[in-house]
Amino acid sequence: MKQIYVPFLLFITSLILHKAALGQDQPDSFRFTILHTNDEHSHLIAHPAIDDHPEMRNSTTGGFARLAGAIRQIREEKEEISEPVMIFSGGDILGGPAFGWLPLKEGMAPELKLFHEIGYDAITIGNHEFDYGPDVFANYLKAAGYPDASSQTVILGTNTRPPAEHPLSNLGIKTHYIKELPNGLKVGIFGLLGDDAINKTANPGPVNFEDPIRSARNAADQLLADGANILISVNHSGVYEDRKLAQEVPEIDVIVGGHSHTPLYEPIIEGKTVIVQAGSYLNYLGVLELEWLEDEQRVEVLNLSNETPFLRALDSATQPDEEIAERVAGYKSILNDWVAELTDGQVTNVTEPVAESSFAIRGGRQRVETVIGNYITDAMKIAAEQATGKRVDLAVQANGAIRANITPGTEEWSEGLISFYDLIMATGLGSGDDGKPGYPLVSFYVTEAEVRRAMEVSVLLSDLMDNTYFLQFSGVRMAYDPNRAVFIRVPFTGTPIPSSRAVLSAELEIDNGEYRSLSRNSEELLHIVTDRYIAGFLPLVGDVVPHLSIELKDENGDPVELDDTVVYKNGNELKVWQAVLDYTLSHEIGPNDMPVIPSRYQDTEERLKIVHTLPLLVWPVALLLFIAALIVLFIKKRRVKK
Repeated sequence: MKQIYVPFLLFITSLILHKAALGQDQPDSFRFTILHTNDEHSHLIAHPAIDDHPEMRNSTTGGFARLAGAIRQIREEKEEISEPVMIFSGGDILGGPAFGWLPLKEGMAPELKLFHEIGYDAITIGNHEFDYGPDVFANYLKAAGYPDASSQTVILGTNTRPPAEHPLSNLGIKTHYIKELPNGLKVGIFGLLGDDAINKTANPGPVNFEDPIRSARNAADQLLADGANILISVNHSGVYEDRKLAQEVPEIDVIVGGHSHTPLYEPIIEGKTVIVQAGSYLNYLGVLELEWLEDEQRVEVLNLSNETPFLRALDSATQPDEEIAERVAGYKSILNDWVAELTDGQVTNVTEPVAESSFAIRGGRQRVETVIGNYITDAMKIAAEQATGKRVDLAVQANGAIRANITPGTEEWSEGLISFYDLIMATGLGSGDDGKPGYPLVSFYVTEAEVRRAMEVSVLLSDLMDNTYFLQFSGVRMAYDPNRAVFIRVPFTGTPIPSSRAVLSAELEIDNGEYRSLSRNSEELLHIVTDRYIAGFLPLVGDVVPHLSIELKDENGDPVELDDTVVYKNGNELKVWQAVLDYTLSHEIGPNDMPVIPSRYQDTEERLKIVHTLPLLVWPVALLLFIAALIVLFIKKRRVKK
């Protein structure tokens, strides 16, 4: 009896201890934290750069050193309670400020190498990763150690399909993978490029992109079949498409977003899916604390109960990581040398001031004239005239190519000063055939009628899509009603019927503020300057809306190839950013021996004027009512006669 009793007692004791252990550990065993960023856009340093001072508290935000410092602190806190941490980026790690130029130099991949050191688990491909084309992106990944580096930081491209013979296909880009956390939770992860981002991919080359929803469905099914407990989609799609994805693939537990630059101070909950996004430019680090409820097969957000903000500001209160700060300083030194070469020694330190202003030159996300649009197009117009030796009638730039405001310093040591870095942040996108940073200016001729069409295209596409497609002008002025861009939408399908009557009037500047009307039918040629990206887009409009077609011509009116329209200065492609720098340096010198931004750029100049009129649909409806009234009157008269 004693022999039976002792083992039985040991069994009961062990069972009690096991249950006690479960009761103690279970609440934390499936808890984990997601840290996330998106749309970093090569912002290695804090911005505005002119305000940043390493030894003094200031108003700047962002920078990889602060990012690394904040992540290190959170990780240390979570390690004390044995809570796993995962780190994701929602894409667009490239493009924008001058640091975004470094991938054009062989062997340079600063953003991705820094992400490796910081400890990112996965990064989704964004549309700006293709700004320099897929070949440069492939070289960028090679410089960062791929495909071997996939074991450190996964590059996600669930619906990105490079051809089998292209280098990108052999660099370890994954459609999905499973990460098993120390607590035993199996996390299925994939990452999408959304439809809007695909449409805004400047230079995808031969790379194809599959339907995001269908790709997500396939990835989710495969991950669940492989034993994933939860699903995380790291997207470069924007909030609207993220919500749609959650509705179409409800098995997704968490969507880490990007592309729309939306700071979600609280998650969006769509069904059981938690959607987060951390703004842009490393202004914030996203923090999402979760618990997996296995019985309910869903995640529960713990931030509110833990009193943890969903977005943590990366400001000067954040202790930077010293090792990452040293790495960034090394990249800055390389950039300084290259900028000195690109500017013929005009700029030798990207964070030093090149001009001064008592106001910021601002843009916006609305379909209206902006001060920064005026400034940039004026600079393009003047630079092209000087380079070609010919009068330029108008300059054109799209809102989507204007990436930032031009912001003077506000600190005691920087007040009113503008650095090269902050000046060029607005216009630094792209590259030319020369392999050097920045989209080149192009110069060509179109008819007056085609200029009117371009204006209609600007209003129409910005109405159908977004502010990205709205054009800013120098040399013309326009009155328009944005509500007249679409005549009617077809019932049930919602298909828009363009009106081609949104532009109420258009005038060409002749000289000294005098204007003449631009005709809808005139074949007179006008000299236009824009950047190569915008020029490549304009003729494609005719494929979608034939009556708004635009054909690039030479000064004799003959069709011209886009590659033959690039503007050169001293034998080199003239870039948009160079035009802006030259224009800025040409301003009158102020008392601080710096060029001063003219006061005219403190406000807009009614180049683009909104005029609200009666909706176009009113007129046909009124006509129908008038005809109906005549018919009724006619019938009544006939009845009276009878």
